[in-house]
This record gives sequence, C-alpha cells and structure tokens, in this order.
Amino acid sequence: MNEGADAQTRLTATPAGVRLGPLEAIADGTARNFVLQMRAGRFHGFIVRRGDTVHGYADRCPHMGLPLAQALDAYLTPDGTHIACSWHGAVFAIENGLCLGGPCAGQRLTPWPVTVTDGQIVTAAADQD
Repeated sequence: MNEGADAQTRLTATPAGVRLGPLEAIADGTARNFVLQMRAGRFHGFIVRRGDTVHGYADRCPHMGLPLAQALDAYLTPDGTHIACSWHGAVFAIENGLCLGGPCAGQRLTPWPVTVTDGQIVTAAADQD
C-alpha cells in the first residue's frame, strides 16, 4: 500500500457512477456518513434521505473546515429538519446546503452529487456551469 502524502489527501469530490448501496440502507429522515478511499486520497461525505430523494455533501463545515458530526451519522438537528454542525452550531438547509444560521451564515456546504437509480444510491456527475 502506498503510504505517501497522496494517500492522506482529503478529496472534495468523487467520480460519477460509484454505487454506494441500497436506498434502504439509510432510514427515511436520517443521514449516513460515507468514506471512499480512492487513489488520490479519501473522500468524506454524508447523505441525507428524504423519502426517495437523497442529498449529498462533503463532510466539511465551511466555518472552520471540520467534519460536521462529532458522533457517527449525527448530521441532523434533533427534529430532523436541518443539517447541523455539532462544533459551533451552524444550521444548514438539507435541500441546498445553505447555512441558515451560525458562524458561516450565507455560505454553503460543498455538494456531493448523488442520485437513486434502480433503488441504489449512486454518485452523479457534478453540474457543469
């Protein structure tokens, strides 16, 4: 195994077409952490499920660059209506990652394009501007 500096790089995106598992692996109204090891480094992200829809984000708060959850899969507010940073209290909209309050108000989480295809969660291509 290559243990050089590249193996420790924290990535901000993944290629399209990576199958992450069945939609049922994430209970409706909850979130789940994913770590993908790739040649260029590791990607840390999470997915929030709302019915048959999934929203993915890189696991990094725009405020200080820390992972959002201090406990595994604990990405949502207690009522499940928003994403929350457990370090400094920032609150984000699930649908678009916009920070609605806290130290990074107005900033956004880095989107991780994911979709559901044939009951499987799959990474998608990033939108081209």
